[in-house]
Amino acid sequence: MTLLTLLDFGAVLIFALTGALVASRAQLDLVGFAFVACLTAVGGGTVRDLLLNRDPVFWIGAPSYILLATAAAIVVFFTAHLVESRYRWLLWLDSFALSIAVAAGAGVAMQLDQPPVIVALMGVTTGCMGGLMRDVVVGEVPLVLKHGELYATAALAGALTAQVVATAGAGSYAALPAGAAVCWALRAGSLAFGWSLPAYKSRPPRH
Repeated sequence: MTLLTLLDFGAVLIFALTGALVASRAQLDLVGFAFVACLTAVGGGTVRDLLLNRDPVFWIGAPSYILLATAAAIVVFFTAHLVESRYRWLLWLDSFALSIAVAAGAGVAMQLDQPPVIVALMGVTTGCMGGLMRDVVVGEVPLVLKHGELYATAALAGALTAQVVATAGAGSYAALPAGAAVCWALRAGSLAFGWSLPAYKSRPPRH
């Protein structure tokens, strides 16, 4: 099993858990759990593969990804009531899933010899789109758009780190973990310490 496959499986599993936790907060039935979990798990990778014209899309070529996401949804359906702070768990699990998915997306683009800007965009797309779909479907404000949090910025930094490390001559086994680490460090810092970028503040026009 290649590193990219391992990263995809890791991102699918953890994103599926976050999707199922969101479904539990929305009090959906088991089918709803499975749908939201699978949408979250494969959404970002699907958009990535379609944009890169990668045939087949990763989960169509290996349906075990969908089976893994469905199994995760079933587990959460029967155990979510045991978790005290589901939203806190959601945030931290999502941070891990984001970091792994960013590395996977950047890695796929690098494997296809895409230019650096596409590598960065595919990392961000793979990391952010699944969670964005999840939150929109259940009617929550997407984490990627929440005010005062590093999310897409963390994803972009992680993808760029992977590209820089790879360009410096390191192999994917060094570049992709480095990208994931930077992404997670920034996202975790935002969650734990409130790290954020300055937000736009409107000012009255000058006369």
